[in-house]
Amino acid sequence: MEKPGTPSSEQSDKAKKYDRQLRLWGDHGQASLECANICLINASATGTETLKSLVLPGVGAITIVDDAKVTPKDIGNNFFVDGESIGRPRGEVALHLLLELNPDVRGTFVDQAVDEILDNQPDFFSPFTCVIATCLPESTLLSLSKVLWDANIPLLVVRSYGMIGYIRVQIEEHTVIESHPDNEMPDLRLDRPFPALQKYMDSLDLETMDSKEHSHVPYVVILYKTLQQWNQRYGAPPKNYREKKDFIQLVKEGMREKESGEAEENFEEAMKAVNTSLMPTRIPSGVESILNEAASNTLTPSTRPFWIMAKALHEFVTSEGRGALPVRGTIPDMTADSEKYIKIQNLYREQAAQDADWVLRRVLELSQQLGPRKVMITESDVKAFCKNAHALRVLKGKSIAEEYKGSINLGDIGAHLENPESELVWYVMLRAVDQFHSEFRAYPGYFQDQVETDIVRLKVCVNRLLADWGCGPIIKDDFIHEMCRYGAAEVHSIAAYIGGCAAHEAIKIITAQYVPIHNTHIYNAITATSATFTL
Repeated sequence: MEKPGTPSSEQSDKAKKYDRQLRLWGDHGQASLECANICLINASATGTETLKSLVLPGVGAITIVDDAKVTPKDIGNNFFVDGESIGRPRGEVALHLLLELNPDVRGTFVDQAVDEILDNQPDFFSPFTCVIATCLPESTLLSLSKVLWDANIPLLVVRSYGMIGYIRVQIEEHTVIESHPDNEMPDLRLDRPFPALQKYMDSLDLETMDSKEHSHVPYVVILYKTLQQWNQRYGAPPKNYREKKDFIQLVKEGMREKESGEAEENFEEAMKAVNTSLMPTRIPSGVESILNEAASNTLTPSTRPFWIMAKALHEFVTSEGRGALPVRGTIPDMTADSEKYIKIQNLYREQAAQDADWVLRRVLELSQQLGPRKVMITESDVKAFCKNAHALRVLKGKSIAEEYKGSINLGDIGAHLENPESELVWYVMLRAVDQFHSEFRAYPGYFQDQVETDIVRLKVCVNRLLADWGCGPIIKDDFIHEMCRYGAAEVHSIAAYIGGCAAHEAIKIITAQYVPIHNTHIYNAITATSATFTL
């Protein structure tokens, strides 16, 4: 039995503690999370809820920048302050309670206004993996946006305003290797089998197999043999629904009846798998665009590992791969005898290893030509890249400062606003209340005795903003009244929901797994609906 405190037992304890999330992003994703250093600007209800959902899964370190003191208003909506803390630094109180959630996380507090930091310490944010900002006036947000954009540090703006939630992701370029696509199709290559697979399946003869062997041959063999018959008759694999229906009938004709009178399960599996297993082997258009971009890039010592591997992958496709990506090396479960299933499984794995080795050798050659690098590319990196090559993603972002200066798709905005149910109207309202705040130093409806006046003022701000975009005054007065009714209040339930969503986006960016939103997300708690817009 291992003694307590050994590395193995510590790893075991960590695996138990983080079991559910390890199933989502694996050990390497957890390692990235534990190395991350997150900065939160303002420990508001939304800010602390966002940070809570990063502390619990074990982010490495957090820093809270907040010069505010705890007020009775904070007590009403922020779970990370209490009545005894009124008058104390809000960030310090919140940090203490957040760190109690997970002793693995380190934390610091900076009792300073972000404006002062931006003016006097321009390099303050350089150590951070990601910065999360809440409750910032427009002028401060734009200054922060520019600093972080120039430093290539991801920024998440998170906001709950009454019944509305808002997330804006600012990142110049985000590359994703493990995008975990939904409804992933198996990579069986039945239309163009690699030599070892073709040789093995050609060696099997379904006609001469006894009943037991026939009912346990993997369905990938059944589909391959049937496809050969089909191609001899028609010259090309089935393409449309009618042809695939006829193909399924051809598979059925090769089925034998078992002694029990039941149908052979492996043939039934083959018929069900026709639509997913006979997909033509081709490179998805998005991946092809990435490879073409990589081929045209001039590599430098500062080039990110993703683009070096993409360049090597492009060379593989145009040479060794003969127009196809590396074999993934995984196959679905099948009703089959162990010997044949393991044999076929190993054939796919071995071919995947050969393809990855080719790419790895080319990556090492390219890296050697570039000279010393800060980030080394490992063999496991290349294997993961090749395995997930069919689902590579690259997001090209836009800075918030650029967006606010009018560099947005005005045509799309006008089209959305013509739809009375579009959530984009709340984006317009949030932009308008920020302009209202810049002009009057308070949010509309914040002072109860000025609500009627603020409604008129906010309507002016909305129409002015729409006029700048070339849109008519098409926002209903109901939305303006609603925003004034909110008075910039943070409702805890909305803050908790949107904070959890923002934490998910931060984890996607940190682990480089899954695809983050691109670039604006609006949540409407009134209708329990949400939408994502690229602005």
